[in-house]
Amino acid sequence: MTVGPQGFSIIDLPPATPETLDSYDNLPVDPFMGNGTRHKRFTQYRLSPKPGPDGRWTYEKLPHRDYITYTKYNNVAGGIRRPYEPVTVDFTPLVTVGAEALDLDRSHDWQINIHQNRSTASGECCAPITPEGVHSDGHEYIMIAVLCRNNVAGGETRLWMPDGDTPFWTGTLAAGKAVLLDDAAVKHEATDVTSADGGPGHRDIVIVAYSTWENRWYGEEYEEAALTDGPTN
Repeated sequence: MTVGPQGFSIIDLPPATPETLDSYDNLPVDPFMGNGTRHKRFTQYRLSPKPGPDGRWTYEKLPHRDYITYTKYNNVAGGIRRPYEPVTVDFTPLVTVGAEALDLDRSHDWQINIHQNRSTASGECCAPITPEGVHSDGHEYIMIAVLCRNNVAGGETRLWMPDGDTPFWTGTLAAGKAVLLDDAAVKHEATDVTSADGGPGHRDIVIVAYSTWENRWYGEEYEEAALTDGPTN
């Protein structure tokens, strides 16, 4: 695992394709988070180690379901169903980059959540990135990948120890960079995105959540537990 002794690492990403970058232009507005400044799609996969010496992974796109998280991880929009439209481009190569960098355990399958987010800002309006505040997400690992920063300031990532009073690391991820997080070891937040010059701007990211298949965030049993904030087992 390459997250390092403090539970995080910064990695370089391969260049995003024009098709991927263009897909952000038609993201629907997120009605649950961001006060109209967030645009979002969501998709889930099952990730399986492929037999053989090449060590590749295979992907199964799971039937589309609403996104639901626990209120203990998101006190703004947890414990409710959030229906989002599915992602329309293929982010699996990016998921693989994260899986390889994390050196994911290949003895079992993983369940993947992909959040494709755009945050927009202008002179009159900033974009709240983490209205839920300092938090963890409840998965084994998280990758926050920045694909584009266009005419924006802010969006600084801050990392906290679980019982810390101040962040132990802060930094602004440039386009083409991602942060990998051991979600149990590190909490995170990001500052609001603002316009760099008063005109329109946007920040485009992908958040990938890696959960062991046994602890998957998918299916009726999981949804029932998350809607009531009960345990999954």
